[in-house]
Amino acid sequence: MKKPDIIIVDDHLIFRQGLKSLITIENIANVIAEASNGIEFIGLLSSHRPDLVLMDIDMPQMNGIEATKRALELMPGLRIIAFTMFGDEEYYYKMIDLGVKGFILKSSGIHELEKAIQDVMMGECYFSNELLRKIINNFSRKNIQKPAEIAGLTVREMEVLRQICLGLNNEEIAQKLFISPNTVKSHRSNLFEKTGCKNTPGMILFAMKNKIIDL
Repeated sequence: MKKPDIIIVDDHLIFRQGLKSLITIENIANVIAEASNGIEFIGLLSSHRPDLVLMDIDMPQMNGIEATKRALELMPGLRIIAFTMFGDEEYYYKMIDLGVKGFILKSSGIHELEKAIQDVMMGECYFSNELLRKIINNFSRKNIQKPAEIAGLTVREMEVLRQICLGLNNEEIAQKLFISPNTVKSHRSNLFEKTGCKNTPGMILFAMKNKIIDL
């Protein structure tokens, strides 16, 4: 697969330069430009056509949320991975609604970033493993909506989805819900089809967007 052309958007010069160096050394992607804020980034889009953007959320002048919104208006097919830190959770729903497909901690290793880039370039979602653990640990049902309001999910599918969000595998879900592993597998397949998700991180994103889990 062709290496993607990417733009790094972050207000810290040392972080941008270090990240660019690692991406180049590991031959993960072609860094075609850098920007220190959203305004600078939007200006780059008139002369650059990136496949993917690594977007900081909290930046001066124009933050990552507004920059993402404007960028996707200009380039609807643009893939964006949000750089995040613990404490940015309040912004996740907004970024998901805008169409961001990946979230990765700034403290993540280069190999996790490579996996995130590969998955998002293949049309999948990616969520940092540390963030997934944080979300699972803070799981709450208090904001659960009615099943009929969410992608036509049945009551049982909602129950399976909640267990997926808790990090349980098929066998564990089967024991929890007193059904067979094959039945769980069938429900999981239905969930993927109805939600349009391709993997567990994508399912977590779906659950976040629909407030099935409370951050």
